[in-house]
Amino acid sequence: MLILLVEDHRPLAESVAAYLEAAGMQVDFAANGLSALHFAVTQHYDAIILDIGLPGMDGLEVCRKLRQESRSATPIIMLTARDQLDDRLAGFDAGADDYLVKPFAMPELEARLNAIIRRSSGDAFKVRYEVGDLVLDSATFSVTRASRQIRLSRKQFEILRLLMRESPRIVSRETVERALWGDELPDSDALRSHVYNLRKLVDKGFATELIETLPGTGFRLRPPA
Repeated sequence: MLILLVEDHRPLAESVAAYLEAAGMQVDFAANGLSALHFAVTQHYDAIILDIGLPGMDGLEVCRKLRQESRSATPIIMLTARDQLDDRLAGFDAGADDYLVKPFAMPELEARLNAIIRRSSGDAFKVRYEVGDLVLDSATFSVTRASRQIRLSRKQFEILRLLMRESPRIVSRETVERALWGDELPDSDALRSHVYNLRKLVDKGFATELIETLPGTGFRLRPPA
């Protein structure tokens, strides 16, 4: 699981990251609201741990922007040093999924993370995706466009599933590479080759091209108008 940790108190952030990484998770770190927004909209995370008391843009505003402007459904756990009902209600109103008061026990944080990820998994890891006339079925490892069968390699299938799941949002190159190879990235430009061949298979012969490459940014699958 890939987690975004947003916490401006460095010692606490290092402790949380060390614990979660020891539990088998990967953790990205942001120390302020603007950095958190950048990470959250350019990467795919399984969950976000978001401190309310951030410098500049606070955690409540970050959460609102993710939910209302970016339409992000990534599960969010709010962290705060205050245990007041109004604070908890404000967090839930902003779109948080759970709330944890400092100081907290690391095993409780891990348990809450696992719980909110399980609750969201019905959408994040659903079996069937449809964008226009393109259909991907994870259960049968099949892809069709306009009822025409498309045969993909395993890597091509995983790229397409990620793009369809996030559509119409842009998926960064780094996110796709991490999904395919984890931290063991290939030396050659393998991703470009996979995407090039995927576009030929999915878009060739059709009036509308769905897969778009944005140089220096990433990729996206655009629904037809």
